[in-house]
Amino acid sequence: MSVVTLGADAPKLSPEEIATLSSKSGIKIKDEHVDDFARLLGALDQSVKDVLNDEDYYPKPDLDKYPRNDIHVPEGPEQSDKGGWATKFTAKSVAPTGDLLKGRTVALKDNVALAGVRCTNGTAAVDWTPELDATIATRIMDAGATITGKAACENACMEGVSDTSVTGKVHNPYADNYSCGGSSSGSGRLVATGSVDMAIGCDQGGSIRIPASMCGIVGLKPTWGLVPYTGIVSLECTIDHAGPVTKTVRDCALFLEAIAGTDGIDDRQPVYLPPGTLEYTKNLDSFLSSAKDSSKPLEGVKVGILEEGFTIPNMDPNIHSICTSAVDKLKDLGATVTKISMPSHTNAAVVWMCSMPIAGGKQGLLSDMSGRKQLYLTDRVVKSGRKLSQEAFDKLSPGGQNLYMRHLYLDEKYGPELHAKCSNLLRKINDEYDHALKDVDVLVMPTLPSPPCKLFEDPSAHGPLERLSRNVGLVGNTAPFNSTGHPALTIPVGFVPAQEDESVKLPAGLQIVGKKFDDIECLKVAAAWEKAYDWKTL
Repeated sequence: MSVVTLGADAPKLSPEEIATLSSKSGIKIKDEHVDDFARLLGALDQSVKDVLNDEDYYPKPDLDKYPRNDIHVPEGPEQSDKGGWATKFTAKSVAPTGDLLKGRTVALKDNVALAGVRCTNGTAAVDWTPELDATIATRIMDAGATITGKAACENACMEGVSDTSVTGKVHNPYADNYSCGGSSSGSGRLVATGSVDMAIGCDQGGSIRIPASMCGIVGLKPTWGLVPYTGIVSLECTIDHAGPVTKTVRDCALFLEAIAGTDGIDDRQPVYLPPGTLEYTKNLDSFLSSAKDSSKPLEGVKVGILEEGFTIPNMDPNIHSICTSAVDKLKDLGATVTKISMPSHTNAAVVWMCSMPIAGGKQGLLSDMSGRKQLYLTDRVVKSGRKLSQEAFDKLSPGGQNLYMRHLYLDEKYGPELHAKCSNLLRKINDEYDHALKDVDVLVMPTLPSPPCKLFEDPSAHGPLERLSRNVGLVGNTAPFNSTGHPALTIPVGFVPAQEDESVKLPAGLQIVGKKFDDIECLKVAAAWEKAYDWKTL
């Protein structure tokens, strides 16, 4: 490694510091080299201090152009919409650059930065009020929308059941004391109840699609890198996605158009997108209006039923049945439907699970994003530290604690080899999905294997194993596409009985997966289905 400067007056480390440093690493420094390294590291330390004293290069929002007012924490179930809101405020542009979202209200998931508004990330483990606006927050305001608050999210965005957030339980819009899903639980509820027109969700294993499916709305995990993640608390860069949560498919297209596209900062994003890629609303409207036979809008569209997606663990027979019926309706709309078998799908979520702890523990819990080219949330990094304190660990939910324990265990026992092997296997799975999508336009399967579960009356009275057992198998059809980056959209297709009480009816969703950066194809299939059928009456 090159030595840029030694600095004649730079302080030297002591021989004892060199000895301590080397022994901790299990290496031995030759006696005659100790003084050399004392000088080299002492000079480096001085340079580091100079760098840390430099003014940070941090984007500060124009608060005159994008004012935010009436920031407050809602109190009680009525103000919070039964847990949906984390923080309320009003933020809009006084001079928007467009009117794509004019008149619309939007909620940000509570891991999305908006300067001056607390960002809990669903947990008390880190206390953070950002000084910047996420790229997508600015884009939403520039498109004419009003951001009316932060939607509650589950603790550290690591839970699929909506009773873990530091701001409280989030109740299903169709049945109190049942889960909204997670981690974008508040986003799902607020859109479903009409508290907002649209919401941002973030998804690393299903966190847009799980609550959207459980709340009976539309949720799109876009192609990886299509929507900038700049200014959003990351879980793990290779699986981070931000996307729309809406009531209708057209609103989903509209919202995606407003937030998509490269921002020149986020290294998850492609440098170039072909012209017309982001014209989702125009392309969707054109598709729906150009059908030769209005009763067969999907004429010429090829749909593949992913057989293994219907047989993942814990598949509820009612979910299987209603999603099978929904696929049959695609046939009625003119689509050519064929069965596709991809055995590796069965194990894809397991590989995702094994791959995440080493990198996800560093990035999601310790804010260690080293190796990435993007905006670093430096004020939050300082607060997180290099390891979790006992206090921070205790404030995590079982999902976050489990990730940290897995991170420590796997890093110690297997090290980088495990993450490297998982990455190669996930690339293989990705190539198999790509191969399957050569023969069809989209793949379809149930979004989730089971309906929303009942929330615990007192979650803290239950241990980690019992609480996490409610999530087993939940991401079997969602997590694989976080690892591969394919776009995946869920639409509601009917109600199913709750497993705890058959008299309680809760929404179920069908997942539509497309080719990368061909998110429009998912939207087309979903819109055709939505236009033809009222899911609430099926």
